[in-house]
Amino acid sequence: MATASGAPPPAMDEKARRTRDLLASFYNTDPSAASAAGAAAPASLARPSPTAAPASPLDSINSTSFDPEIYMNVLVQQSNLEGLLQRHVKMAAEIKNLDTDLQMLVYENYNKFISATDTIKRMKTNIVGMEAGMEQLLSKITSVQSKSDTVNTSLFDKRENIEKLHRTRNLLRKVQFIYDLPTRLNKCIKTEAYADAVRFFTGAKPIFEAYGDTSFQDCKKASEEAMDLVIQHLQAKLYSDSEPIEERAEAVVLLKQLNFPVDNLKSNLLEKLEDCLLNLQNESTQASIGDISKTFRAYLIIFPDSERRLIELAQALFSNRYETVRESLKKRIPSTDLLAMLRSLWEDASAIDEVIPEAALPAFSLETTRDIIRQHIATAFLHLQSEISGALVRTHSTSNEKLEESQLQTAMDTSKIKVSQGCIDLLQEFHNLIDGNTELLVKLRDLIIDWVQEGFQDFFQKLDGHFHVLSGRSKGFPQESSALDSVQIDKVPTVLVLMLAQLCVYIEQTTIPKVTEELASSFSGGGARSYEYGPPFVPGEICRLYRSSGEKFLHHYINMKTQKISKLLNKRFTTPVWIKHKEPREVNMFVDLLLLEFNGVVSEVKQILPGQIRRHRHSDSTGSTTSSRSNPMREDMLNRSNTHRARSQFLENHLAKLFEQKMEIFTKVEYTQESVISTVLKLCLKSLQEFVRLQTFNRSGFQQIQLDMEFLKSSLKEFVDDEAAISFLLKEVNNAAHERCLDPIPLEPPILDKLTNAKLAKIKEQNPNMQ
Repeated sequence: MATASGAPPPAMDEKARRTRDLLASFYNTDPSAASAAGAAAPASLARPSPTAAPASPLDSINSTSFDPEIYMNVLVQQSNLEGLLQRHVKMAAEIKNLDTDLQMLVYENYNKFISATDTIKRMKTNIVGMEAGMEQLLSKITSVQSKSDTVNTSLFDKRENIEKLHRTRNLLRKVQFIYDLPTRLNKCIKTEAYADAVRFFTGAKPIFEAYGDTSFQDCKKASEEAMDLVIQHLQAKLYSDSEPIEERAEAVVLLKQLNFPVDNLKSNLLEKLEDCLLNLQNESTQASIGDISKTFRAYLIIFPDSERRLIELAQALFSNRYETVRESLKKRIPSTDLLAMLRSLWEDASAIDEVIPEAALPAFSLETTRDIIRQHIATAFLHLQSEISGALVRTHSTSNEKLEESQLQTAMDTSKIKVSQGCIDLLQEFHNLIDGNTELLVKLRDLIIDWVQEGFQDFFQKLDGHFHVLSGRSKGFPQESSALDSVQIDKVPTVLVLMLAQLCVYIEQTTIPKVTEELASSFSGGGARSYEYGPPFVPGEICRLYRSSGEKFLHHYINMKTQKISKLLNKRFTTPVWIKHKEPREVNMFVDLLLLEFNGVVSEVKQILPGQIRRHRHSDSTGSTTSSRSNPMREDMLNRSNTHRARSQFLENHLAKLFEQKMEIFTKVEYTQESVISTVLKLCLKSLQEFVRLQTFNRSGFQQIQLDMEFLKSSLKEFVDDEAAISFLLKEVNNAAHERCLDPIPLEPPILDKLTNAKLAKIKEQNPNMQ
């Protein structure tokens, strides 16, 4: 943009500059200003410079050579009707704005003119009476000056005489003080007012130095003898161990005022001060710190060059006291007691800081307190984890296979209370750390909130890892409690794994929501943690962790129980020689063993998991649940004399399987009694089927398996909810024996019912309480 000599300064507002230039151009007050207006106008309205290309007629509307006819002709040729209307609206708005700006300028100038006129009138009115007042004031000042000179002249002689008498009186007082000084010093010695004696003697010392060899010779001698005695008393107090340290420091100050050499006493006094601090390092009373502050202040006055040593002593004192607090953390002290100790130390550090600010004790105390509180929070979580682990380990450290009724239920409830109530108790205790208005807590509040939230996140993660160690699923997890030593990983009780699974569910559904709610209400804020690390406590992540662990523990329990029962079944099932088996007379022993182990599973599950054992009768229309009496295979096998037909039936069964309705045997395991019991039984029966496939049976061996499966069908239907699936698996075991039998002729139904009922009656006789 080109500038002219009359252009406004660059800082001027664009709108104001444009308005001024347009007004100047309108009134033709300055041709150069009109040129500048064209330069300052927007590019669409500016007049081109002499060196520029010829401007368009549309750009010369603000110039002196503006031709309306040419402007209109060009505008009509280059614009359509809509463009002309827009140009009309724009020009009308500009004209209105210019009129408004012009009116405002006129109003502003008119107001300024009226204000200036009023000011001039007030000045004329005020100046009229001012000259007469100034002349009157000058006359009064001259009169006062004349009278003052007259009074000074008349009192000059008397004032000089009074001042001379006053100087004589002061001199006589000093002389009298000198003559009375020996008596005063002796009185001070008797009352042990050594500070007054030193003050009196140092005040008279200039007179003794000037006139001590004349008329004050006797006074000087008597005073010096008295001061020698004072020095002896001060030295005795200095070397007396029974005197307080501040009294000895005061003695050094007085000796120094008497020009007694005290530099050689510096090492001895500092050693005594160090011994005194060592005796007081376990005391935190305000009186002791007050005495130390006075002593430090006195030492700084006596030995200005001992500041470095005093700083070291102060730092060592507080380091030892804070170390004592750290040692007390090992005993798991309550937060209120810890805060009382830390608050006392902070007040003591502030008191010493007023004397020795170079020691930076408040900063040291704040940093140390920060570490101690963080250690206290971490220790509290570690103790809670140890208590939970101890409760779980103690439950099974002395237990045997035959657990008393409701023993597991009590242990489960105790573990839940230990986890949930333990977390709530910790939150209430940690609330004391931020519930205070002291300077120390205010400085650390945000950090404490972050530490508590981080502590819960880390606590739940480590507790989950500890649960895995207790279950035998993981080894070498760091920072484990000593209570784990009593648990042998290779001999983990299966019921402990089931308790851990249920405890994980409880933590996910109950404990985590409670902790989250308490943290949101009492420990919100924080912010000392960097945002790049994310929030300190993430409940969703913890819930997912325990949900996954609970499922793993539940499956681990089922696998452990299944493996144990399958191992026993395999041992018992492979003992007989099935190809030489005798005719069945009663149910096999492996069936009794299976039922015994299964009853143990039922007992454990009923006490720990929710729900109750329910029977769900399924219809026999599925094909896979058909009873032995209505089974087509059984009807065709009734004719024992026809072996060929029995073998033909074997082929028919295989063909029938292809058209049977497909049944889902293994479904998702739920945290209920029914689901866990059914899953364990299904896996055991599946293992039993595999054991049967590995054997070869004669007719009696096959009939024995048939009897055993029929008895199991009657015995297990009260414990499982999926009776159809169990019947199907029992049938599969029977079919596997049929496949592996050399002469698969089944027992006749009357004989089968007789043997089954005999076994049931025998069991009822042994257990009268059974229904």
